[in-house]
Amino acid sequence: MAIKATIYKAKLEISNCDRNYFHSHELTISCHPSETEQRMMVRLLAFILFASERLSFTKGLCADDEPELWDKNLSGEIELWISLGQIDEKQLRKSLGRSKQVIIFTHAGQKSSIWWKKNQPQYSQLNNLQIINVKSEDVEAIQSFVSRNMDLQATIQEGIIWLSDTSQTISIEPEVWLRS
Repeated sequence: MAIKATIYKAKLEISNCDRNYFHSHELTISCHPSETEQRMMVRLLAFILFASERLSFTKGLCADDEPELWDKNLSGEIELWISLGQIDEKQLRKSLGRSKQVIIFTHAGQKSSIWWKKNQPQYSQLNNLQIINVKSEDVEAIQSFVSRNMDLQATIQEGIIWLSDTSQTISIEPEVWLRS
């Protein structure tokens, strides 16, 4: 019998001063059996940074042709495609062809740095691409918020994310490696 996904609930209060976005969200997050809690929290962090009324989690690891998050307009076109990890060029070009904007979140420390050094020359020439790295220490820090029912507040100002619950507050400063 296959292992089922673990379901997490998250109540978010987002105050994004950089984008003038202030909203509450109640999310259900499915954590695939092969996904770590750290990776799941990076997905949640990506949601926090780019939250909108239409941004939603996809099947993610269960579907090869979908990102982790996307924002579709009312006619079903993909406005924003957010993927995690070290994406190869073929997969990236396919994503860019299907959406107006692609954002890649990396979070694997030295592996991400090696991937970026290798791919920076060709990726820097692409349009509508943003690459954001979440530092290893920040990935470890956000894991401390993991619980089956999370109640989180996020404030984003000048690129810094202040994430808190009832017992702690941490700051996360993602590194923007590319914005085209």
